[in-house]
Amino acid sequence: MSDPVPRTENRADPIRVLIADDEALVRAGFRVLVDSVPDLTVVGEAGNGGEAVRLTRELRPDVVLMDIRMPIMDGLEATRHIAVDGTDAPHVLIVTTFDQDENVFRALRGGAGGFILKDSPPEQLLHAIRVIASGDALLTPNITRRLISAFARHPAPPAPQSNTLATLTDREREVLAHIAAGQSNAEIAATLYVSIATVKTHVGRLLTKLNARDRAQLVVFAYETGMVVPGGN
Repeated sequence: MSDPVPRTENRADPIRVLIADDEALVRAGFRVLVDSVPDLTVVGEAGNGGEAVRLTRELRPDVVLMDIRMPIMDGLEATRHIAVDGTDAPHVLIVTTFDQDENVFRALRGGAGGFILKDSPPEQLLHAIRVIASGDALLTPNITRRLISAFARHPAPPAPQSNTLATLTDREREVLAHIAAGQSNAEIAATLYVSIATVKTHVGRLLTKLNARDRAQLVVFAYETGMVVPGGN
């Protein structure tokens, strides 16, 4: 769902990362990996969800690597607490061994910007951090397919459509539908015969009009409002 994101040499400072996982060895491994590249740095570690929320507000990282199953407060609940800060909140990347549909759905609803499995290659995790830090969402095609499938099996009742929906142009609605289908900016541009820059402009306007933090929230919005129906055109 995300377009390739370049390395972040143009940033004045490295991307600040907080690691939240109840296993000390996992945290240590992630720290070594993240600190092995110059454009990323670990600023703190949390062993449970409650600590993750506290350290996030204290240290203000750019990205939080969040495990799901942790004591005191799980990662999904911690994500919800972090997302309360709105656009000022750090981006949350769920990193877990559990990839059930319910977890994907709850993570996105809670404000997570991406979802990646712990058995992913190291370079994929580093790329994911950079994608999330850029403000984009990280939903791999297989996760997007599962999300769409979950909506198809257990569709949520359409949420009340706010007046903001009336502000969307026909083109913006069209772009939103393609985002909900898991297409990248490049794929949407090719489908609609427009430039990638034009697609990015539409995406930016959608984020602003719908008060969404990232593409992941646009996907959830599209399905929960009934604007897009799984299997529909």
